[in-house]
Amino acid sequence: MASNQQYFNRRLHSLLGVIPIGIFLIQHLVVNHFATRGPEAFNQASHFMESLPFRYALEIFIIFLPIMYHAAYGIYIAFKGKNNTKHYGFFRNWMFVLQRFTGVFLLIFIAWHVWDTRVQAMFGQEVNYQMMADILQNNWMFAFYIVGIVSATFHFANGLWSFAVSWGITVTPRSQKIMTYVSIGVFAALTYVGVAAALAFV
Repeated sequence: MASNQQYFNRRLHSLLGVIPIGIFLIQHLVVNHFATRGPEAFNQASHFMESLPFRYALEIFIIFLPIMYHAAYGIYIAFKGKNNTKHYGFFRNWMFVLQRFTGVFLLIFIAWHVWDTRVQAMFGQEVNYQMMADILQNNWMFAFYIVGIVSATFHFANGLWSFAVSWGITVTPRSQKIMTYVSIGVFAALTYVGVAAALAFV
């Protein structure tokens, strides 16, 4: 019974990492990338997202609750998991370690980012281009955000590989190798979008 529950929890954790969290990550990076077109373009994209109907319900049920579950179970996996050198090779075990490390770091980064933006908005500050430009003017905060962006894109891209294995999409060594290249491509593309957006604010 316990093994069945663990199997369910792992699959749910994997699924939530791709849908809806992964989709939200892509959407968030794309909206931020409008900053490369100037302050007005970013503000329009940001205000459009804020004006969506049922925004608070979407944020709670599509973003915050899935992230909380994914994070909580991810921490459990991170501190319980062990490298499987017999089943996987050197590269996959390093991906395992980095997945856990970035997951823990992202807890800190996301909490700070929410405080920097969503919580400040609750106190009346407008979430716009100038807000992000002010935050990223600090060199330490800029470095912190860059590490956060890279951690998020890596965690998602590498998580796609685990998702494909967990859900039986890639069952052969060849298909898993192909998925490795796909995940590297996703990581490179999303990192470019995210870092370019951050640079646009400074």
